[in-house]
Amino acid sequence: MTSSPSPQTGDLLRHYPAFFHFWFTRLASGFAFQMVSVAVGWQIYDLTDSALNLGLIGLIQFIPAVLLALPAGHIADQFHRRKVVVVCQIFEWLALVGLAVMGFAHLLNEAAILCFIGIISVFRTFENPSARAIVPALVPERILPRALAINGSGGQAASIIGPALGGFLYILGPSYVYAIVALMTLTSVILMARLHYQYQPPKRVPMDLKRLFSGVVFIRQQKTLLGVLSLDLFAVLLGGATALLPIFAKDILHTGAWGLGLLRAAPAVGALLMSFFLAKYTMQRKVGLVMFGSVAGFGVATIIFALSSNLWLSLGALFALGALDMISMVIRSTLVQLETPDEMRGRVGAVNSIFINTSNQLGEFESGIVAAAFGAVNAALIGGIGTLVVVGLWMMWFPTLRKREKLVNSDS
Repeated sequence: MTSSPSPQTGDLLRHYPAFFHFWFTRLASGFAFQMVSVAVGWQIYDLTDSALNLGLIGLIQFIPAVLLALPAGHIADQFHRRKVVVVCQIFEWLALVGLAVMGFAHLLNEAAILCFIGIISVFRTFENPSARAIVPALVPERILPRALAINGSGGQAASIIGPALGGFLYILGPSYVYAIVALMTLTSVILMARLHYQYQPPKRVPMDLKRLFSGVVFIRQQKTLLGVLSLDLFAVLLGGATALLPIFAKDILHTGAWGLGLLRAAPAVGALLMSFFLAKYTMQRKVGLVMFGSVAGFGVATIIFALSSNLWLSLGALFALGALDMISMVIRSTLVQLETPDEMRGRVGAVNSIFINTSNQLGEFESGIVAAAFGAVNAALIGGIGTLVVVGLWMMWFPTLRKREKLVNSDS
């Protein structure tokens, strides 16, 4: 990867306070979501001893994320995006307060928990396209890749520390977790409400099928966007080895719960450290090849993990997998933002979120089905090889993307 430091932009967080303000807001929200996810899962299993009910939590989050994504994108492009995020977070906060109050009153049951999680999932679906579309308005285009890397570092930190913190606080009781998370969400609401940046919403138009699917049409017409988003979709769909970690930990690596914890953390740690690097260094040349190379490396790391019977080699493969995925993610996210007009960013971001949610959920399902039929090792091996095949095909089918030299123009 060709990269260089960007001293001319200085410290991004210091010179662009609105971005720091936004980043801290998203950090608080990310920690809250990770913590409540752990607490809800543990409490429902404590109440019901049912693995099926754990699956229902995922289903309740998945359905609105897919069905409501396009309307959410339309709203992001019609209203002031900061206000959309604030309104959504207020309803999420109310649901968390409901969880805490009913918990302390000993009124929580499985149905109530699932109902509150459903409410949170609906409003997070409407929040996400607007939140993603705010970042390009906070920094100049030339340092957008660094901003996205820093933004990604917050998400990775939340995914590493949040579950552990939620599990530790669960010792006090789930109601205390919900109360603390509600306080963190309220902090996020207040910070977001005070965020100031230049943005003028367009003239509002009614939502019809043409506008609802205009993000899909736009992506089909833009070869760069189509290539980037479909590459991510199929690479994640095929390379979902992390869904099989409990099998590898127990039956192949012969480790316990502590080993499984390390295996789950390794990709996030790799991604977090790589995000720090990308926040300091900007990719300057051959970014198309760098992106394809990082996805191919993701496939190779998956193959190494599949064939490994040594815990430390497996941890190294997962660490590399996470780091390489972060490189690809920053390039993909930057291209999606820069190749999309501001008035379309909400709708295109909504389609992108459908791709992400579908690939993650179906990727886990695909890995489970293949593992059941051919074994976990073969499932991960097939996924890694499939990722390499996808990279080869996409390099042929999207030559413009392969030849892409820079993320942003030097004069942006």
